[in-house]
Amino acid sequence: MSENSSSTKINWTKVLWGGTVLTLLAIISLPTLIIFIPGMLPTSVARICDRTKQKYATLCVGGLNICGVFPFIMKLWSDNHSIAAATNTISDLFALLVMYSAASFGWLIFLAVPPVVSTFLDVLAQRRVNILRGKQENTVENWGPEVAAEIDGIDADVTVSPE
Repeated sequence: MSENSSSTKINWTKVLWGGTVLTLLAIISLPTLIIFIPGMLPTSVARICDRTKQKYATLCVGGLNICGVFPFIMKLWSDNHSIAAATNTISDLFALLVMYSAASFGWLIFLAVPPVVSTFLDVLAQRRVNILRGKQENTVENWGPEVAAEIDGIDADVTVSPE
């Protein structure tokens, strides 16, 4: 079986459990689902778009998306847990703006943090190379040029990348 076909394979156990949970929630707490499903749409899009095994985009977007949806679910639970209150919340442009803006911050974190971390690791690796070159020069001073005979072909300006 090819790698591409195994990544698109449907896990029917997860689908069955997810359907069961959604059905139970619809029976028990429909107003919460009325807010939760449209509010968490950016997380669903991130899950579909994220093809990596670790699902980092889904985690970043989902974590902040739930932070944007949670205050409105708490307001629904504490005030009036009814379908009318849920539809009023979902039809409120400010509520949708808060929910989707929180998800957009998740996308921003997902897109901005890895290059910053990569640059930081590159600087640390280059610093380590410079420290080792200094120790190498001290060793050559103390023991003579014979100890460095095998590394004469290495360029002194080599940059090291953590990738």
